[in-house]
Amino acid sequence: MKKTFVFLLHLGFWACYFLLVFIALGLYYRSNHDISRVMNALNTILLFAFIPSVGSFYSYYFLLFARYLQKKKIFQSIFIGILISLVVAILAYILLRFFIESGRIIDMDEGGKNGRSTAPQTILVMTIIGLLSGGVALVMKGFITWYNEIKLKEILREKNHEMEMMLIKKQFDPHLLFNTINNIDSLILRDAVLASDYLNKLSDIIRFVLYETRANEILLLKEIEYLEKYIALQKIRTANETYVFFSVTGTIGDKLIAPMIFIPFIENAFKHTTNKKMENAITIKINIDDESIRLTCENKYDSKTVPQTSGGLGNELIKKRLSLIYPDRHTLEVNNDNELYRVNLIIKNG
Repeated sequence: MKKTFVFLLHLGFWACYFLLVFIALGLYYRSNHDISRVMNALNTILLFAFIPSVGSFYSYYFLLFARYLQKKKIFQSIFIGILISLVVAILAYILLRFFIESGRIIDMDEGGKNGRSTAPQTILVMTIIGLLSGGVALVMKGFITWYNEIKLKEILREKNHEMEMMLIKKQFDPHLLFNTINNIDSLILRDAVLASDYLNKLSDIIRFVLYETRANEILLLKEIEYLEKYIALQKIRTANETYVFFSVTGTIGDKLIAPMIFIPFIENAFKHTTNKKMENAITIKINIDDESIRLTCENKYDSKTVPQTSGGLGNELIKKRLSLIYPDRHTLEVNNDNELYRVNLIIKNG
């Protein structure tokens, strides 16, 4: 929500507040034309009502809502809210008595001879005024927060969609696609059944990228199946059976995850691994437990041939996308040491 609109909301509330005060004064003194008495009443009301209102309103608005109510600490919110209004009321009462005793304003109750200006009663009324103003502040802050969250979700959804489209385009790298098709074509003469299996995997990958990635979340099972097929197609390019080590531990169940969240790191590992004859040149592990989903992706590389950096389009996109989708629910560590590139991604279950 724009700051100008928020300012106008606050301005509108206080304008209505003062309007009610002036209306009340006008009705009370409609037959009295003593200006000095009316001004004294106005000053008294400002100390009696306005100070508790302002103190409670902005304490609720900036402190109580963010620290307690927004975190669903209901009982603490009630207790702290009453305490804030009571403390503000006591301070306002002390200030009111100071102005009365110093002669700057006249006690409207003629020294309290009718018993209406006693401290407990006055402080109680001030506290109630503070509670009412604080309640308005919570409603206003809640509305602004709700509106901002809706707008933020729309912006995040648009940015996330843009990034997903960029990732999808990146997945359909013509060079990679043609190489895979050529590898399958070469395999047809040697093992037609295996070639057909790989062709089905390629078809499933294309189908996954085109259709499954449209959702904000998919089953973790589908994401892992996609990774298995992607890795299988990459392994066609080498006869080394130990080229890639891929494992999944834990119970997948019905857990959900954002689509294509792991693939940029895995694709990066294949891209920078130069020696396909090396044992366990690439190690990919996915561990699932009740609290989180962890991806560990390591690849060995020759720094003299291809120096590997932590940049690249895929990594930068995925970092931004992670910050959008899992702002407080993920940790990402990237280490590059002794010709071993390691990515450790943990996504906490919601």
